[in-house]
Amino acid sequence: MAVQGRRKRTARRSRRVLVLHGPNLNLIGTREPAIYGRTTLARVDAQLRELGTELGVTVETFQSNSEGALVDRIQAARGTAAAIVINAGAYTHTSVAMRDALLAVELPVVEVHLSNTYKREAFRHRSLIADIAVGQVVGFGAESYLLGLRAAVGVLARGAS
Repeated sequence: MAVQGRRKRTARRSRRVLVLHGPNLNLIGTREPAIYGRTTLARVDAQLRELGTELGVTVETFQSNSEGALVDRIQAARGTAAAIVINAGAYTHTSVAMRDALLAVELPVVEVHLSNTYKREAFRHRSLIADIAVGQVVGFGAESYLLGLRAAVGVLARGAS
């Protein structure tokens, strides 16, 4: 009986992708549209859920301006999600705590950014997540999230991380 329960949990987990949005991403669509575009976060989340359905995965989204809340959500993904797609926003460049949480959950991570961080200020060129992620998608606006989700599902299909 315990083995069956474990299989069911694994099957559910393998079909869930957690998408995390970091600080200030609740303002996309209105905040600096020349950099971040005009698509709202609600629309991005709806597009992610629609694409997830097409790809055969359940997409759960979460946004917070709080580093601690994001760390808590990353930790909660252990055993419930199969992969994480993350736009850590400014925490990309500063949060050792988020990096450590991502390492601890032992899930494939795809890092995404709306803007091309390498064409911006020098401090944005360094990511504390990049070297532990399976890959990055940067510079495609809201499409970066959809490309990141496709990449995460592809990694899961190959069984790699």
